[in-house]
Amino acid sequence: MRDRGSVVIVENSKVALIKRVRDDSVYFVFPGGGIEEGETPKEAAKREAKEELGVTVHISDCIAEVEFTGTQYFFNAEIIEGDFGTGMGVEYTDSNRNRGTYLPVWIELNQLTNIDVRPKEVVLKIQKLFN
Repeated sequence: MRDRGSVVIVENSKVALIKRVRDDSVYFVFPGGGIEEGETPKEAAKREAKEELGVTVHISDCIAEVEFTGTQYFFNAEIIEGDFGTGMGVEYTDSNRNRGTYLPVWIELNQLTNIDVRPKEVVLKIQKLFN
């Protein structure tokens, strides 16, 4: 079990997600990852945005907490600098990880229910907040 910090970035009616292809399965997740020792959930979310998306974000409120092999924290965030899609985390640089592919994408808010986004609870929360 490992707690995680994730960002929810919404711009121009689109949300930033990571498209995952793993074991013949295609699904989408919110950018984020495990909280390291000594880190707060907000700090982890901010670090993960930089690693996975290549952007620096301003973190605001926690919009969801989901229990799944630990607590996952989802923070409303806004990009303050960087180029989306230029992340250099181990997801992209360690070819020996064998954990499928990661691709940063923007998805229209009204398309979220048409694709496999995990966790669904956060999708529902976002639709309430941004529609």
